[in-house]
Amino acid sequence: MKVSELFYSVQGEGKLLGVPSVFVRASGCNLRCSWCDTPYASWDPQGEDLPVDTIVEKVRALATGVCHHVVFTGGEPAIMPDAEPLCAALKSLGYHITLETAATVYKPLAIDLVSLSPKLSNSTPHDRDGGKYAAAHDRQRINVDTIQKFIDTAPDFQLKFVVSTPQDVAEIDALLPRLRNVKNTDVQVMPEGIDAATLSERSLWLADLCKQTGWRLSPRLHVMIWGNKRGT
Repeated sequence: MKVSELFYSVQGEGKLLGVPSVFVRASGCNLRCSWCDTPYASWDPQGEDLPVDTIVEKVRALATGVCHHVVFTGGEPAIMPDAEPLCAALKSLGYHITLETAATVYKPLAIDLVSLSPKLSNSTPHDRDGGKYAAAHDRQRINVDTIQKFIDTAPDFQLKFVVSTPQDVAEIDALLPRLRNVKNTDVQVMPEGIDAATLSERSLWLADLCKQTGWRLSPRLHVMIWGNKRGT
């Protein structure tokens, strides 16, 4: 598969916030989010085509026996042809595997946690590249059946929504009743933004929202620490 970057950092989002993890970022995506912070893995897929055994060896070298968590992310990792053998190989070595996915495509992967990130309408690229991707993105960005299949089959899951304004909350409220077996504590809301000031400002009202709903607030820890940089 094409890999845009492979690095060792700490998980910056979700229920494993702060856990040292090796990140395998697959390059290529079936969506085109307007605010995508990894355009080199979606809008302009860059990277190196690597076989599974090479990816695994690079993960082992980065983990150095200390790290036990691997995050398979993108782009959209679930569309990668070698997603299944890669996860199986990493799982056989005892790694805890998180799949970060927009949940538009399902594959039965050997994972421990699936981080489902359905895209709200704030992601539709109306004003980017003349809006030529907007209609296709809108058609694909929410797939309730696929979200539910991941919820039903994964050992653990979280629903993580990127939120820009209070108006986005109504879309989350409309989606959740369409899903089964989701608790308030399974829902994470994350401020959209690529700088610390924007994240802090949006986190203020999101914190109040979480106090009202029982949802969880997910900061973007890596951005707060290092800024919006590759390899972090």
